[in-house]
Amino acid sequence: MNKTSATETAIKTDLHEILDIRHLTDSTFVLRIDKKDMSFTAGQHICVGPPNGIHTREYSVYSAEKDPYLEILVKEVENGLVSPVLKNLQVGGYVIVEEPVGYFGINNESCETQKHVFIASGTGISPFHSFVKSKPGLDYTLLHGVKTGNEAYEKNEYEKGRIVTCTSREGTGDFYGRVTDYLKLNRFGKGAHYYLCGNCNMIHDVYDILEEQGVSTENIHAEVYF
Repeated sequence: MNKTSATETAIKTDLHEILDIRHLTDSTFVLRIDKKDMSFTAGQHICVGPPNGIHTREYSVYSAEKDPYLEILVKEVENGLVSPVLKNLQVGGYVIVEEPVGYFGINNESCETQKHVFIASGTGISPFHSFVKSKPGLDYTLLHGVKTGNEAYEKNEYEKGRIVTCTSREGTGDFYGRVTDYLKLNRFGKGAHYYLCGNCNMIHDVYDILEEQGVSTENIHAEVYF
């Protein structure tokens, strides 16, 4: 077998069918794809790209570990190499998916006894959606920082009272301001474990706030999403 046919065979084994596309805003959507025999741990990410392209991007898995499909939450990036192409794909088409990787996870033994504070900006909410859906009984509070209330992606998927939408540009969320503003006014204690996912500026600012509040760095876990 020559190199060309071997490469083509490898690519085919990575192809996953698109089962559904849920458009949440004009620029953000959930891509549901065939899981095949792939397994993952909540918090891991996969590289996804168009079937005939050479580029892929990392996306935290949005769906639960036991769901019979894979989902990713995608925000279209203007002039991006992957997200605009993914947005224009159709149900029944295919995407390339690489094996899940990453260590941004929760200790299963302490799920129900340990207090978890999830802090996300934008589509950085993805791994936390997977955490919550994969681990019933999880004790958590989720702070989601977005610009406007319509970016509170599938907020009804979370238990009432456990998610706080922080809107920075208008007051349609649960809190008018950034997640950092909320944290300065509301302390969750030194014993909680804090999980951060989103842009690097948010993560650095939250780190500083938590350290000022006496939280050990051992209790702070971060995934820089973009």
